[in-house]
Amino acid sequence: MAFTKVTEQPSHYRHLETMTIQEVLININNEDKTVPLAVEKAIPQITQLTAVIADKMLAGGRLFYMGAGTSGRLGILDASECPPTYGVPQGLVVGLIAGGDSAIRRAVENAEDDREQGWRDLQQYNITEKDVVIGIAASGTTPYVIGALKACREHGIVTGSISCNPGSPVSEQADYPVEVVVGPEFVTGSTRMKSGTAQKLVLNMISTTVMIQLGRVEDNKMVNMQLSNEKLVDRGVKMVMEQLQLSDYDAAKELLLEFGSVKRAVESRQ
Repeated sequence: MAFTKVTEQPSHYRHLETMTIQEVLININNEDKTVPLAVEKAIPQITQLTAVIADKMLAGGRLFYMGAGTSGRLGILDASECPPTYGVPQGLVVGLIAGGDSAIRRAVENAEDDREQGWRDLQQYNITEKDVVIGIAASGTTPYVIGALKACREHGIVTGSISCNPGSPVSEQADYPVEVVVGPEFVTGSTRMKSGTAQKLVLNMISTTVMIQLGRVEDNKMVNMQLSNEKLVDRGVKMVMEQLQLSDYDAAKELLLEFGSVKRAVESRQ
């Protein structure tokens, strides 16, 4: 069966420029409502990928995200939020984007077309068979991602993918492909919209579930979060007060700051 890019099919809507602002917003919102349902259909695939990531990371491995453009930026966003949210070390979850760090803010021409650069980027991190690499590509055709996954498989490294077209080339190079088929975009081909939303949802699901499996969450609390601002300190103080049944806010804050995390502060009194 020939590969068809659903993400490039014409929008269900015509003459967008004739719509009122409210009509545009309502129609975008109606399209966005379909995304969680598409993600739901992919949960069996997401489950398999998440399980192998958890196993690898429990054994000392790392997680790498790779993508270009919006997909690359979403991977970097998810990776960058793991240390402050869950207190894991920098470098445990790594996001790589075609074109390097400068591509986070500005498009780097033709960077995504280099099939060899992805593997070179991974080698900078001394990647091994302990690690897992997830290629993120809405179209499923990004050469930077495909080349990296192919090289990973040749070196015995577990691969996953997140794409929005069924049967895509990137899925063929993934041991654990995830395909979230959200259909045509509101603006034809603008995969930063529904496809980007779908990828963000899947990344949230994967990293949150993995961190829970790694013991970085207790009950429903981020007990290992970094105390990097007053909002997080306040949240941590309230957690300590709740878990230790303390009524003195200042005493709980002093204890929290002494030990540096909710988990360590609570354990010091148990």
